[in-house]
Amino acid sequence: MPEQAAEEFIAQLKYWRDVRGVSQTGLAGKVGYTPSYVNKVERGQLSPSGSFATQADGVLRAGGAIVRAYRDLEAAGRPAAVPRQAAPDDNHATNLIVEHEDTSLAYDGRTYRATQRRKLYNDSPDPVTRYLIRISVDRYPGDPERSNQHYRDNPLTWEEIGLSASIDGEPLTWKVKHDRDAFKELWLLFGQHPLYPGESVWLEYSYTVADTKWGNWFQRAVRLPTQLMSVRLDFPVELDPVVWGTETSMTAEAMPFRTAIRRTEEHGRRVFSWSTEDPPLHARYRLEWKFRARPDIEETEQGMMTDNATASERMRAIGVVQEGDPILAKTARIFDLPAEAEDARRVVAELVSACERAATVHVFGKGMGMAAPQIGIDRAAAIVRTPEGESITLFNPRIVEESPDADEQYEGCLSFFDVRGKVPRPLAISVEHCDIDGTERITIFERGIARLVAHEVDHLHGQLYRSRMREGVEPIPVSEYRGTGSSWQYSGK
Repeated sequence: MPEQAAEEFIAQLKYWRDVRGVSQTGLAGKVGYTPSYVNKVERGQLSPSGSFATQADGVLRAGGAIVRAYRDLEAAGRPAAVPRQAAPDDNHATNLIVEHEDTSLAYDGRTYRATQRRKLYNDSPDPVTRYLIRISVDRYPGDPERSNQHYRDNPLTWEEIGLSASIDGEPLTWKVKHDRDAFKELWLLFGQHPLYPGESVWLEYSYTVADTKWGNWFQRAVRLPTQLMSVRLDFPVELDPVVWGTETSMTAEAMPFRTAIRRTEEHGRRVFSWSTEDPPLHARYRLEWKFRARPDIEETEQGMMTDNATASERMRAIGVVQEGDPILAKTARIFDLPAEAEDARRVVAELVSACERAATVHVFGKGMGMAAPQIGIDRAAAIVRTPEGESITLFNPRIVEESPDADEQYEGCLSFFDVRGKVPRPLAISVEHCDIDGTERITIFERGIARLVAHEVDHLHGQLYRSRMREGVEPIPVSEYRGTGSSWQYSGK
């Protein structure tokens, strides 16, 4: 039916926008449409164009899901009339305040059980009778096409989820809003227990997902004013889990959590807990983990990573684009800052997350870097981490001056990590780049840091280090390289 196909397209568009953390305005700017156009498409008041669907799929890295939904819409025929305006699909209009959000995720070696408790306060003049929740999964966050195919073949079902919900201990019923292969969206119905103005209640819901459908990440987004947020991850000790977290918001660049994740062990379980007070609205907190006692990805079908995987296969498995992908051979699109500050922060958040994943599979004694094209994002942003742990963020960088003195040392690239190549680089470079507020500046980098920065700037201009090597010199297999884990060597100070 046309109406059902239209609903499917809207659901896919909103799902991928939410997964990628892109606002309607941000998406509009990236695809060349107005925010009003995107808003009307998502409200069912305007049919999408094929160009919009294709561009939105690419920008949101949806792996073809949005394009397929559009083709289904075309095949079904456009709705004869504009669908009626749906009820608000979020909880902002109710003026709810979250006094405490407490989330726990427990893993037993095969399945995850997520439990979310929210103490809600009604700051509106009207009673609240329902609450919207979303359950979404992504087994391979670095590879959307693979994830989409995985869930088409193995859809998330209501039976396996085993959803339960209550308010102040009283069981709740619900009404399904969207039922898709990789996400569910539903209204929890308060029934005979409405939340009246000035009152608070504890809302709780739990669900289960098998580890074959859950990737090693868990994200919390602040969609309502929140006073306290706490998260607890509970894993078996024998898996030797390690956890890290990154945060991003509308007013701060992406970075590791500002406060440490606490770790305790009890009764054979390793528990990681973290909390924050008064998180800013629209902030996103992403926790990721690795089980060091077993490979992150155990399946061997479809070329999956195994204990004998090559260095490049491991990087591909954590979402790093590999040599041969066209995005690595083109100049990245620059940011218009500060107008695109929100998008720039989100890109950096994904870069930080990718660096954290990379650090779990390799020791970077010389420091490391990551450019947005290496994680499939066509934007001019890169981050560099020095051997001392300092983080450097670069927007729209270009080298404007090089020192006459140079040296030649081995480099590795995450996009073809099975080899190391000896690359000539200047000992000092001057880089023109932009701050998040639009301020332009020139920074001088020297020696090893200059090499790291120059490598990432090259990525943003479609150049790999192979093209920098002297004629006749070829990279060597990583098995022959003897500098892993050590710093670059320079004579003198």
